[in-house]
Amino acid sequence: MRHTEPDQPEFQAVDETTEERLRRENEELKRQLQEHKRLAHGSPHTASAGKVWHPSSITIWSITLGVTLLIAAAFLGGYIPLKKRESVILNQAREQEEALPRVDVMEVGRSTSKSDLELPGNIQAVTEAPILARADGYVKTRMVDIGDRVRSGQPLAEIEAPELDQQVLQARANLQQTTAALDQALANQRQGKANMELARVTADRWKTLAGKGVVSRQENDQYQAQYQAQVANLDSLEKAVAAARSNVAAAEANVSRLNEVQSYRVVKAPFDGIITLRNVDVGALVNAGNTLLYRVAQMNVLRTYVNVPQSNSDSIHVGQTAQLTVSNLPGRKFAGTVARTANSLDPNSRTMLVEVQVQNKDGVLLPGMYALVDLSSPRANPPVLLPGDALIVRADGTEVAVVRPDHTIHLQRIQVGRDYGDKLEIVSGLQPGDLVIANPSDTIHEGVKVDPVAQSK
Repeated sequence: MRHTEPDQPEFQAVDETTEERLRRENEELKRQLQEHKRLAHGSPHTASAGKVWHPSSITIWSITLGVTLLIAAAFLGGYIPLKKRESVILNQAREQEEALPRVDVMEVGRSTSKSDLELPGNIQAVTEAPILARADGYVKTRMVDIGDRVRSGQPLAEIEAPELDQQVLQARANLQQTTAALDQALANQRQGKANMELARVTADRWKTLAGKGVVSRQENDQYQAQYQAQVANLDSLEKAVAAARSNVAAAEANVSRLNEVQSYRVVKAPFDGIITLRNVDVGALVNAGNTLLYRVAQMNVLRTYVNVPQSNSDSIHVGQTAQLTVSNLPGRKFAGTVARTANSLDPNSRTMLVEVQVQNKDGVLLPGMYALVDLSSPRANPPVLLPGDALIVRADGTEVAVVRPDHTIHLQRIQVGRDYGDKLEIVSGLQPGDLVIANPSDTIHEGVKVDPVAQSK
C-alpha cells in the first residue's frame, strides 16, 4: 500500500507575513522528520513491503541544522524589521513633537476702490395730487379718463349745482340791500352835519349875546347843550356809515366767494400730467371737499425713496449720481441723481431716507415699479478686506491672529465695518500686507511660534 501525502493548500493568504511563513515551513519540516522516523520504526508489514530507509546521524544533524537556520532566518527576517519600523515611527513622532505647528496664512489687502451699494426702492411720481370736488352737486360732464395726458388748467369735469346758483342770487340781493343801507346812512350823516352846523351857529350867537347881558345865561347854556348833542349825533351817524360800509364789503366778499365756488363747477387740472385714477362718472353726486374725482401724476420726472444703512450714510450726498434698474427691462439702466436726504437716521431701522430723482421723458418707467438703486461711489482710502473665517470673536472683542516677521502670533484687536457675507471690511487694526491666519483654531495663543504656510488660492 502506497503512502500518500496529505494535500497541500493550493494558495496562501495574501496578507501572510514573513514570520508566519517561516513558522509554517518549520512546522512542515518537523512533520516530515517525524514521518521518516515512523517509517524507520514501522511495523513488520511495512518493512516486508520493501527496503526501509534508515537516515544516518549526519543526515539527522543536517536536518536539525537546517531547521535551526530556518528558525534563525525567520527571527532575523521578522523581529529586526519590526524593531526598525518601531524605531522609525518613534523618531517621526519625536520630530513632529519638536517641529513648529504649521498654519495657513494669507496676506490681507485693501478692498475695492469703489463702494458698492445697491438698495431696493419703489418708484413714485415726483408730483401727484388728488382732485376733489369744491362744489356740491352732480357730475354733468366727464371730459377725461385714466391714462389721458392733461395740461395745466385743462377742464376735467363739470358739476351741475343749482343750489349754488340760488346762493349766488341771494348773495347779490344781500349786497344790494347793504348798499342801500349805506346810502341811507350817508344821507343821515349829511343831515346830521347840517343840524350840527346850525346848532354851532346858534350857540355862538347866544354866547355873544349872553356876554353883553342881552340874554340870560340859562338860555345860552341851553343852546350850548343843543350844539354838543348835535356833535354826538353826527359822530353816531359816522359810525353807522362805517358799519354800513363794512356790511357792503362783507356782502361783496360773500358774492365773490360764491362766484369763486361757482367757478369750481368746472374741475381743472392743477399741472401737466397723466390721469392715474378716475373715481366718478356722469350723474354721480359729489360733496365739496370729500369726493375724490381724479388723481393726476406728473411723470416726466420720477423719484425713488431708498433707506441707506448707517454704515453708508456718510458716503451719500446731494447731487451724487445713481443708476436704476427694473426687472421687466433687463440690461437697461436709468441715470438718476440724489435730490435730497433726510440728514437723520430712523432710530428703529438705523437707516437714512434718501430721494433719488430720474428723468422719464420717454415714459418707460411707471409709478409703483420696484427698482434697484445703485449708489456706488469711489473711495479714496478703501479699508482692508478680510474673510469672515479669520475672525476670532470673544467676549472682550473681535480679534485676528497676525503672524509677525519672527513667526510668532499676535492677537490683534480690530474694528469691523461693512459685512459682505463671506468677507468683511476692517476699519482699523490691520494694514495691507499683514499675514493673518486663515482659519485659527482654539490652540492659537499670544506669542506662540508657528511655521506659516501661504494659503493656496
